[in-house]
Amino acid sequence: MNLKDKFNNVTDYFSPKVIGEVNDVYVKIAKIKGEKVPWHNHKKEDELFYIVEGSLLFEEEGKPSFTMQQGDMYIVKKGINHRVSSTEECKIMLIENKTTAHTGEVETDITKSIDQQLK
Repeated sequence: MNLKDKFNNVTDYFSPKVIGEVNDVYVKIAKIKGEKVPWHNHKKEDELFYIVEGSLLFEEEGKPSFTMQQGDMYIVKKGINHRVSSTEECKIMLIENKTTAHTGEVETDITKSIDQQLK
């Protein structure tokens, strides 16, 4: 599998796509540009972010925001409110349990179901 080729098939921002699975987790990719991701958390699951290309502003409730760069990885622990944004296109890889809801219990116009992420 070539990640660059997989990203060529991602046409919408904030729309994760499942590209693989390992045991009970999905490996996903997404493109981020703008500030549409709402504050949300995942009550029962940790979430891993890896920056493939670009930079990503990461915000966690109660902590200073920070910018992730290409090659950076960060794990958000379950129950922690967070959101991400990027002024320029950023390509990310996510590793999440198969049960992880895209934007937690918060639903907005960008929220994608697991079925939508598998297409």
